Amino acid sequence: MFQEPDYREHLSLMLSEVLDDIGVNERLVMRRRRENMLGETMCNIEYRLTDKNGTVYNSGSQSEGTTTIGLNSDMDLLYCIHDYNIIQDWSEWEHGKENYLMIQDENTTPGYCFLQLLRADEPLPLTVIPDGNYITDRRGRILLKNTIINDLPVAAGQQHGPSIATQGQPGVSDVDNVLALPCKSWPQSASGWLDRQGIGRWPTQEMKRHAASTGCFVVATGSRVSEYPELEWRISTSVAERCLMFNLNITQIRCYVLLKMILKSFLNPQGEINISSFMCKTVLLHCIENTESRIWKENNLFSCLTYCLLQLHSFVQSDCCSHFIISENNLMAGQFTADTKHELSKNICELIQNDRHQLLSIDIDDLGHRLQVKLNMAPNGVYYFLSSLQIYELVLTMQYMNSALEISRRHKKYLGYLHNKNIRTINQCVGKLITFAHNGNRLEQTAVKLVAPFLFTTYGSILASSSIVENNQVSPESLVWLSAGLNSDISSSRLKLAAVFYSTGDMEKAEQILRHTEQQYYSYPVVSICSCWCTPPPAQTAEFKRVCGEQSEDCIKHITAFCVKFIQKEINCIPHELQYEMFRSTQDDMIHRHQFDYWMDWAVVDSLPFLYYLQYKIYSRLQRYQDQQQALSKLIRTIVNDENLRHRETALNILGQCMEQEHRPQQALNCYLLSLQQRARNNVANIHICKLFSSILNRQ
Repeated sequence: MFQEPDYREHLSLMLSEVLDDIGVNERLVMRRRRENMLGETMCNIEYRLTDKNGTVYNSGSQSEGTTTIGLNSDMDLLYCIHDYNIIQDWSEWEHGKENYLMIQDENTTPGYCFLQLLRADEPLPLTVIPDGNYITDRRGRILLKNTIINDLPVAAGQQHGPSIATQGQPGVSDVDNVLALPCKSWPQSASGWLDRQGIGRWPTQEMKRHAASTGCFVVATGSRVSEYPELEWRISTSVAERCLMFNLNITQIRCYVLLKMILKSFLNPQGEINISSFMCKTVLLHCIENTESRIWKENNLFSCLTYCLLQLHSFVQSDCCSHFIISENNLMAGQFTADTKHELSKNICELIQNDRHQLLSIDIDDLGHRLQVKLNMAPNGVYYFLSSLQIYELVLTMQYMNSALEISRRHKKYLGYLHNKNIRTINQCVGKLITFAHNGNRLEQTAVKLVAPFLFTTYGSILASSSIVENNQVSPESLVWLSAGLNSDISSSRLKLAAVFYSTGDMEKAEQILRHTEQQYYSYPVVSICSCWCTPPPAQTAEFKRVCGEQSEDCIKHITAFCVKFIQKEINCIPHELQYEMFRSTQDDMIHRHQFDYWMDWAVVDSLPFLYYLQYKIYSRLQRYQDQQQALSKLIRTIVNDENLRHRETALNILGQCMEQEHRPQQALNCYLLSLQQRARNNVANIHICKLFSSILNRQ
């Protein structure tokens, strides 16, 4: 089979070139993996610092780097909840923990288990049902229902079995969140895999030892063919599988990408899930295990793809696709009807018999048209495709945006945790972060480097707010922390420092910081980043994409302007007019707030409007009226022209306050009404309007 005619080798090389052009190459695969692992690390550091007893794992195509722009793969997040201890042996029982014994017997589907509740004070089964989340089976065992997952806290989204599907921001990947319970030991049902040896001697024993050290999870879903669907938990080895995917060569990755394109184009064309991408991954892994490694070369890609399709056809014909690690688990059990099986079998046969023709008709990432051009088979005409450089820059820009949004989310989570904590707790949190910077691995150190400056700035601002109340001065300690956070991004931390100086009456220092920040802002292709609202991503210029393509994540501090957040502990560090934003919600408004809208109890504003607003206030104090009017004009232009504003309603509110200071009540009212058009609820514009009318009536 693998002694290929010249045309197959030529087709393989051209196909490899096309996949390289659309971003399936070592360089982009590694960048995708790094950015996703960096996001995972930032999240887990935040969990540890804010006392959340869990761990997040990025899994699936995004973290593996096995996707393309056209495939538009979801981001799979596995949330492991450590409040539970799942054991396979009584020696793993832990005192005081909520322990469950993993049971696999004649009543459980292979690859699935029951969870028997144990006592917390001694390693014995519990004999009394605690609540409705449990049931007693015929043997008297108290078993946990998988429906308990519905009561566990998770990021908002739509429930799909064990997962919560969260719609991403436009231009950002959707997220599939899976809740899982941890088991520290390797599943007994997968012990045979550790000794199994295929023709290709892959995976290596070293890979298997590492995989076994990751343990496993149980996920709240029963088998399609189970007699006890509410009691079964699926055994997951997703971290081990990620390890295997990280050890594929580029031809194997390209083969998997092609399988997913074929799946989406021909086998699941209407979005139905007869065959899943996980099945395709399983097919690939079995093929790699059962072939010699020399087969998986660029000039043999087409034959490797054909071999995988033949294997897939065999699995469909036999109604059996064995999980690669837990071989007893048939991924196709109960998956499709006889009619569906017949249709799939016929379609796969046609794919194998007309494989080249089918490849030429794949629209995803223009793969078919690109391949026609490479093979000199394209009809006469002009074809425009994104160049490999453009795709490289576009992918890295998307990865950069995901990383920047992750930083913004972590910062928001930190503030949500700290807003009602005392100074001592905040100090301890900052100290833990510094410990990570010194003692963590390289990825942890990079994650801390990106997130810590925002927290340093907040801590310094909290200390400054306290000292301003006491003596209207900024303490040396607060200045140290404010200075440590200055390079968080191009603007937000500098603006907070300027606001601190403004609040103490040091207008000269505040004005210098603002002038320097404005110069920096227009020296780079800056984008605004905010995770408060689910809004489309900001527009990105060609220059911005070029910078993303040339630099690492360190460029965040040069080309990103995060929104400026003040929690209530910082209230004395912001102008009086902006303090109203901390009290935007009436009791009625609270009903319409999302559980993650806790930021509405803070003052949050986009960087550029806040910069011009501060300039307006400062120049007023300095009696530099011409500069003050210029700042006001820039504020107006920004609100009117900047489509990337995330807190436009707040920008309009502070513009209204400026108009009131200008004694232009009608324009102020117009600003507040426009603000309410942006956000009808949870908007302090309602208060400003009442105050404005009261002021007008009092003057009359």
